[in-house]
Amino acid sequence: MTPIVSIWPLAAILVSLLGALPILLCDRRPNLRESWTILIAVIKLAIVASLLPGVLNGGGYVLTLAEVIPGVPIALRVDALGMIFALVASCLWLFTSIYSIGYMRALNEHAQTRYFASFAVAISATIGVAFAGNLLTMYLFYEMLSLSTYPLVTHEQTAEARASGRKYLTYILGTSIGLALPAMLITYSVAGTLDFTAGGILADKASPELLAMLLVLFLFGFAKAGLMPFHGWLPAAMVAPTPVSSFLHGVAVVKAGVFAIFRIIFDILGPQTLHSAHLGTLITTIAAVTLLIASMVALTQDSLKRRLAYSTIGQLAYMVLGAGMLSATGMVGGVLHLAMHAFGKITLFFCAGAIYVASKKKYISQMDGLGRRMPLTYMAFLLGSLSIIGMPPLGGFISKWNLLIGAVEADQLILVLVLVISSLLNAAYFFPIVYRGFFVPAIGDQQEPGIKEAPLLCLLPLSATALVSVGLFFYPDTLLQLVHLALGL
Repeated sequence: MTPIVSIWPLAAILVSLLGALPILLCDRRPNLRESWTILIAVIKLAIVASLLPGVLNGGGYVLTLAEVIPGVPIALRVDALGMIFALVASCLWLFTSIYSIGYMRALNEHAQTRYFASFAVAISATIGVAFAGNLLTMYLFYEMLSLSTYPLVTHEQTAEARASGRKYLTYILGTSIGLALPAMLITYSVAGTLDFTAGGILADKASPELLAMLLVLFLFGFAKAGLMPFHGWLPAAMVAPTPVSSFLHGVAVVKAGVFAIFRIIFDILGPQTLHSAHLGTLITTIAAVTLLIASMVALTQDSLKRRLAYSTIGQLAYMVLGAGMLSATGMVGGVLHLAMHAFGKITLFFCAGAIYVASKKKYISQMDGLGRRMPLTYMAFLLGSLSIIGMPPLGGFISKWNLLIGAVEADQLILVLVLVISSLLNAAYFFPIVYRGFFVPAIGDQQEPGIKEAPLLCLLPLSATALVSVGLFFYPDTLLQLVHLALGL
């Protein structure tokens, strides 16, 4: 079907960008400010969801905004791949907005208006990345996302927060400007277009050597994906408030990096072109090294948020690994894991924040016995962990199963071994947290009276996202249909 020219993709982007204004104007009226936040999140999700039927029917939506370079307009396009990312991000922004109210109020955080307004701008940039119609448009929204999240990373305004913010921008902007931008210019000079096209735009136009160079520049240029050695920004960014860590560094920012790499592999370079140039192994090698090292480093982290951060680095590498297999099932697994990981990991970050709100504890070694006092939080943590590990009946099982089958299809038995070892490492760094919470009694200074579940506005979102992780195991059909449409299967 021919895509429909529609203004709704632009509306989906602008609703939260324009919504930042009433949030700022309600600085001294927190109830109204937060009501605006929730209302904007609901409207945004409704607009994105309203575009789903058109995409499932095989059509989609397009809108050209302006042509700044001959043949390369600033344009929007809603297709199946973008819809997956946009649905996940807009849905989880609503949960995060509710969670943020409970978290920020419970801790009496400063600068809450700036926080909510920055979040609104950041989610606009995220949907812009998802609905970009070509590489230039995606790049512009990608940079907008980097800049709009800086105030959130440095929210605490401490020396550590400012240092982390500088590291964040150095990694994210340095790589995108120094690596991805030159790769984009070279691609345009060779192909004469930057439009996202099924199968890529460089077939028979670039030598294997040029393809390899472009691939490396793009893989590391979109450093939000956290591939080593350009991963250091992610653990540093954990200095931000937990709702920021949960959404931006568990969903929006990191997934924008992986999504950009998906676009490069599927719609710019092209899976068949990469396969013909024997470049799939390069992608899978970088991803496999990243996920194994990140998983081993996660084992050593006592800070709960840093353990989750290194876990995220490893899980992002699973997605890139699946795309790099260049086999149908492997690519399905990689794209599926973008959604499955998002719900599982945001649950874990929500739980980490709830634990901090209730007990002021950041380190796993201090959390003995907390599961008995916060059973709902720890049960949600268990469900999120099971999804990330890839165990049924959680959604993460479906994506990891497809990755395993994809590795077999690609005749990459070494990748099967990598996936099995890394999943065992996932279990090794998650299960002790749950075990200590439920089965190791608190002693000495850990026997603090009065610790109970976090406020309801923290508890409800983490419970909901944990249940969605279960639901995705039993009802993955719509998501699978989108993935197959995105990959032309």
